[in-house]
Amino acid sequence: MLTRFKDFLEDEDGAVTVDWVVLTAAIVGLGVAAVDTVEEGINALASDIATEISTKIVDNGDDAGGGNNP
Repeated sequence: MLTRFKDFLEDEDGAVTVDWVVLTAAIVGLGVAAVDTVEEGINALASDIATEISTKIVDNGDDAGGGNNP
């Protein structure tokens, strides 16, 4: 049993997997931090855009004044 335990401690097959898990967790953490940093500004900008769009009058081409429509 002691031999199996020594073999287990000396085995490095899972080391690369652990490295990738740590690297992926770091990338996800940085992504979450970046989104958290810009979220307030993006929401404010989206609100400003929605307000600006809702106040615009759109000419849909329906000429109610009896223009050149057949």
